[in-house]
Amino acid sequence: MTNEQEHHEALISGISNQMKNIMDSSQQAIYIYLDDIHKVCNAKFATLMGYRSPEEWAKVEDSFPEFVDESSQEVLVNAYRQAMEKLIPANINVTWKKKTGGTVATSVVMVPIEYDDHLFALHFIS
Repeated sequence: MTNEQEHHEALISGISNQMKNIMDSSQQAIYIYLDDIHKVCNAKFATLMGYRSPEEWAKVEDSFPEFVDESSQEVLVNAYRQAMEKLIPANINVTWKKKTGGTVATSVVMVPIEYDDHLFALHFIS
């Protein structure tokens, strides 16, 4: 593992600890995204996506748009770019591809947040 990978692992661990109460207590599915490898979700999001646990979902290293139905990929990617480059939140409709097959249509609120001088995208899904 490189120094950058170790640093990103420490960042995702730190933000997970900081957001633990929200992640565990929210009635909504939530995930926090730094990059395709460094991400974390709550149990509600893991279940929504067809995974047994947040840890199982977080281990998937596919390009993030692969989790998203083709009809929603451009919308999600554009919203993410706006959040990261211009610090603009978004409220978008996203259809996700479930691990178990099929899709699920959702509404996503994406907000840029900062932790330890790094920008993350915080997502609330309903």
